[in-house]
Amino acid sequence: MKLGFLYAGQGSQAVGMGRDLYEAYPSFREVLDSATPGFDVKEVSFEGPAEVLNETKYTQPCMVAFAVGMTKVLAEAGIVPEIAAGLSLGEYSALYAAGVFTEQQVIDLVAFRGNAMQSAVQGRACKMIAVLGLEREKVYEGCRKVQEQFPELCCEPANFNCPGQITVSGDAEAVDAAAEVMKELGAKRVLPVKVSGPFHTSLMKPAGDALAERFQSESFGEMKLPVVFNAVGRPKTEDESIPSLLEQQVQTSVFFEDTIRYMAEQGIDAFVEIGPGKTLSKFVQKTVELPCYNVEKAEDIEALKTVLAGE
Repeated sequence: MKLGFLYAGQGSQAVGMGRDLYEAYPSFREVLDSATPGFDVKEVSFEGPAEVLNETKYTQPCMVAFAVGMTKVLAEAGIVPEIAAGLSLGEYSALYAAGVFTEQQVIDLVAFRGNAMQSAVQGRACKMIAVLGLEREKVYEGCRKVQEQFPELCCEPANFNCPGQITVSGDAEAVDAAAEVMKELGAKRVLPVKVSGPFHTSLMKPAGDALAERFQSESFGEMKLPVVFNAVGRPKTEDESIPSLLEQQVQTSVFFEDTIRYMAEQGIDAFVEIGPGKTLSKFVQKTVELPCYNVEKAEDIEALKTVLAGE
């Protein structure tokens, strides 16, 4: 069975994540024991509290350590992807799976990324909303109207998750105005999204600049399998570089619906969502007619083994 791996992004984290995997699998335990992003990954992942785990600078290394450990456990069981992608932060885990980053390198990189993103808008009032039931063109139109009304503020589409679900982010005043505009344009619902910053908007340019500088001293391994990049919704071309796409990703829209469609078009038989929660599985269900198996706990790994054994 040809599998496409999807790695969860920030927002899926939950206190206690990975505890059973840590107890059940030595390779998972080794990843968390050896991770050194400047804090105890095990303690924050297993014990929280939630307000600490939910801080960007802690969330990102914890999520990627989880993803690295799970990828190793799955590989030991012979479960490997033909193609991979991740939602936002998850893109770094996908690049690890493809051999671009080493284990410690990817955890260190996202620790740096998390700090850069958190400091980019320190003290600035920002918001994100989920716009449901409105097509892309209308969301773009709504953001343009708000930008005309508030030319000094930011209001931009952040995530194109799946048909009928798009997030908008930026300065709080502008995003509040956007919520009303989107309803006027026909949105079925507009909901607040709990995030700690205006991710994937131009307000993240300082973080993009910091990453660009950091990447100059990083080595990038040869890609062993295709990775579909958020910023373009497809694999990179020969003219594009991984550092430039990662720099672009942090400050521009994520085209995850396009990513799912591209992967399905490559002839995979199923998706595997790696990470806490089932957010990406729901995006898949709303976008293409392919199964998506979520692996979050030890029992999920065993269940996936059974499915694959019976193919």
